[in-house]
Amino acid sequence: MSSATDNPERPGTAKPSIWQTPWMNMLGRFLALIAVFAFFAVMVDNGRFYSPRNLENIVRQSAVYATASLGMTMIIIAGGIDLSVGAMIALALVVVAWVLNLPAEAIAADGSVQTGLLYDQWPTLLPIVALVAGVVAATLAGLANGSMIVWLGLVPFIVTLGTMGIFRGVAKGIANEKEMYPPSTWLNDIHDPTFVPFLNWLQGVPNAPAPQGLGWLVLPLSIWIMIVASLFAAFLLRYTRFGRHVFAIGSNEETARLCGVNVERTKVMFYALGGFFAGLSAIMLYSDINGIGQPTAAISYELFVIAAVVIGGGSLLGGEGSILGSIIGALIITILYMGGKQMDWKQWIQDVVIGTIIIAAATLDRLRHRASS
Repeated sequence: MSSATDNPERPGTAKPSIWQTPWMNMLGRFLALIAVFAFFAVMVDNGRFYSPRNLENIVRQSAVYATASLGMTMIIIAGGIDLSVGAMIALALVVVAWVLNLPAEAIAADGSVQTGLLYDQWPTLLPIVALVAGVVAATLAGLANGSMIVWLGLVPFIVTLGTMGIFRGVAKGIANEKEMYPPSTWLNDIHDPTFVPFLNWLQGVPNAPAPQGLGWLVLPLSIWIMIVASLFAAFLLRYTRFGRHVFAIGSNEETARLCGVNVERTKVMFYALGGFFAGLSAIMLYSDINGIGQPTAAISYELFVIAAVVIGGGSLLGGEGSILGSIIGALIITILYMGGKQMDWKQWIQDVVIGTIIIAAATLDRLRHRASS
């Protein structure tokens, strides 16, 4: 996958020591992941933390953060920020529920008009339409972010701080400020656990049913979506002109413009991609909360997503970051969150720990830059 090596060395810069190479930095992220996991594996009683069921839950929960972090990785590499990612996820989630709840009229056998749901007439097609509508809504929200940043000339922090409230407000407006309960569809199942039931069936556990439907995928469909999305994002950053332009803008925007990079167009594109990946994340969250259109969902997710990128090696100064690193960061955040819950940490303790890790990661990044310069 993409790594910090996607950013080529500038002419005239000193060759970094082996301890400052991208591969050593990535090894450090892996070691941090192992250390955090080992801590909770030892501290949580009765081996509950490394049970197959809990391991699958960690991967499932981290997939939501990791998928949203793919777009945030591009944004932070380019020196930007997006505080509205949680609100975009909520907007996409509500749009999915709204589409599934669309009313429809049908003519009964006696000629009377009966009111029902469009889903009753199109049970296979409408969930697909709802999925696409949710992802498109989030993509358009990201496109709006990029367009305002470029055309209004405002800093990303201010624009996305404002749109965080706007998108959340639109989601509440669509839902009439209450939860929506659409009919159950296959979208409810894409994030359900499948590995443990498959393992029980494979081992011949008594009364373990054979996998049905999505259970034959072994891993939840959402994990496969995350894997494909991660490969796509890594390919964009490492092997395309767009990816080179993202790193160039993050390294030095004015120099990139002088070299012929269309900075404005590239900014709009990676903010739109940020919305796209947030929309995919919303589909996973929709399944995780049992198919409820919840306008207050994903509150504080911007903290987790940004933390995943920073912990994974993304520099808030721009010019550095990787898809693999962000996935590792998402796993670390999830392990901290779930391990804290299993150790009965209070919520404020979890917030303090995650906030401290963000500051520590940013501080280490700054010290590394000073050492290399």
